[in-house]
Amino acid sequence: MGAARLLAKGWVLVCFFAGAHALRQALLSGGNLQIVLPQVLIAVSLFAAMGLLFVGGYGASSDGFHHHTATIKEKKLAVALPGFDDVVLFVFAALIFATQVWLAPAHLAGEFGEGLARAIAYVVPGQAVIAGRIGTCGPEEGRILASAVSWLLAMIFAASAVSRLRQAAEAIRLDRALHPHGLSLTALAATLGVVAILGIQCLFVGSVLALLPCAAFTGISGGLLIGLGPLLLGYIVYASLANLLASGSGSKE
Repeated sequence: MGAARLLAKGWVLVCFFAGAHALRQALLSGGNLQIVLPQVLIAVSLFAAMGLLFVGGYGASSDGFHHHTATIKEKKLAVALPGFDDVVLFVFAALIFATQVWLAPAHLAGEFGEGLARAIAYVVPGQAVIAGRIGTCGPEEGRILASAVSWLLAMIFAASAVSRLRQAAEAIRLDRALHPHGLSLTALAATLGVVAILGIQCLFVGSVLALLPCAAFTGISGGLLIGLGPLLLGYIVYASLANLLASGSGSKE
């Protein structure tokens, strides 16, 4: 779980999530799918490529990217195998997008949506701030329920990943022993910890959400903030804890 791979995963997820929202908005505006789809794919590919080139510069210098070896039919092939948490991360992102686009707008006044939103707001102060800002800024359009579902899936992901924290730490130590990185485990854990603390203060506590303009809660920026923000925060918290545990007494760094 090197810094390069963490940055690459996050950037690719953000690009595809934003691209999906851009495609939906273009279609809702009356765009032709055959015309709009190539335009969105080109834009997403360019943004993803630029980010990966930037991250790849660090990864190439510190061996941040490497291939896992898998045995298939008694032949060793160098393939990049996604971990279980990576698969869950992308599946949950897809579920959040589906909630924002289809589920939440259809359950604006339902008991399920209202109950879930109240329950999440009781646990997550930032959810109450988002609900207040959306209520002030204009039509609700299911964004409060979408935010609640995002926080619920983020907490499920974090709890599931943390339950396997020791295994993740051992995998990180083995990875570092086989492929040394430029950034030490302690430095990476400290950096991720600072980012996690800032994210908790801004998103979970909601201290910054109240200061954002209404435009931040609508369109693509709103989809990213409300939908992907909590999930990425959960992933950063998990990654910081895993690297912190790996940098403990069992680590040679």
